[in-house]
Amino acid sequence: MYTKDGENYFIVDSHIALWDARPENQRNIHGKQFIDCFYDYHRNLSPEKEQWSYDEYLYQGGQRLMKDVFEDGYVDHAIFQPAHLGEFYKTGFGQTEEAYGLAAANPERLTYNHNFDPRYGEAGLDRLRADHEKMGFKGVKLYTAEWHGESRGYKLSDKWSYRYFEECRELGIKNIHVHKGPTIRPLDRDAFDVADVDHVASDFTDLNFIVEHVGLPRLEDFCWIATQEPNVYGGLAVAMPFIHTRPRYFAQIIGELIYWIGEDRIQFASDYALWTPKWLIERFVDFQIPADMTEYGPLTTAQKKKILGLNAAKMYDIPVPKELQLPDADETTTGPREPERADLAGIR
Repeated sequence: MYTKDGENYFIVDSHIALWDARPENQRNIHGKQFIDCFYDYHRNLSPEKEQWSYDEYLYQGGQRLMKDVFEDGYVDHAIFQPAHLGEFYKTGFGQTEEAYGLAAANPERLTYNHNFDPRYGEAGLDRLRADHEKMGFKGVKLYTAEWHGESRGYKLSDKWSYRYFEECRELGIKNIHVHKGPTIRPLDRDAFDVADVDHVASDFTDLNFIVEHVGLPRLEDFCWIATQEPNVYGGLAVAMPFIHTRPRYFAQIIGELIYWIGEDRIQFASDYALWTPKWLIERFVDFQIPADMTEYGPLTTAQKKKILGLNAAKMYDIPVPKELQLPDADETTTGPREPERADLAGIR
């Protein structure tokens, strides 16, 4: 919980990872390229006092994660969103067993989401079923630009992707988190395009599609899709640190999101260990859209509370103490709001 000016905020960090990018786990030069790109994001977008050394950035471990996220970071609950990247790392980038074990030992604080790659075909479906039987996860994190053999990406609208979504439906895995944001070396930028989200959201209306990184640098494309598809949500991972380096750009991001999809479908994320949640939460609670950006309304405390935790808590059935709920929490909508949002019927 975070407290400021008499207001208490229930915090859900909807996107964290426990990774191992140490040289002994790197399969090839691409493993080093990937973590180096991560470190560049960390170094260039973080306040100087929040920057880590390169060596400590390669691997954190569960003990440090618990301290950074919960003891120091104000977070009440966090959700693992692992990336496998088996072509680059021997045991994978996100450490499945370690992350799942940590979540199993701390269920009141951690939720473990898993991952799959539809290019593994039937064998991958068998693996998904077995993993779900063991772990019982409610969500998955997909990396559409991940390499697999000679393939350098896939689309959510591919035939095999549909087979996996159908299986998710059968297993009760409702929350599909998809990396649709800035590219990471050496992955291909176009493989993160948001267009395929529109396709699957229309065909799987009973699943939630959480677009991580809100489609950056394709924010406009994301907004036009998400305003039409009420089961599409925005995750703020990677967008959040611009609150430090480019506050007016962040104001544009959050202002556009609230205008198009409303505060009920936006989720806070630190993307730990790219960044730690403490300073992001502090900055967001203090943040206000500049007065001269008159196309956007001011951010309210209620909006910030929803974004910082109540929205993700609702999606994942995370208990929220009564005193930290909003009076109208049971009425939070997941579809279009009027009149603050874009009225596309009027545009047409």
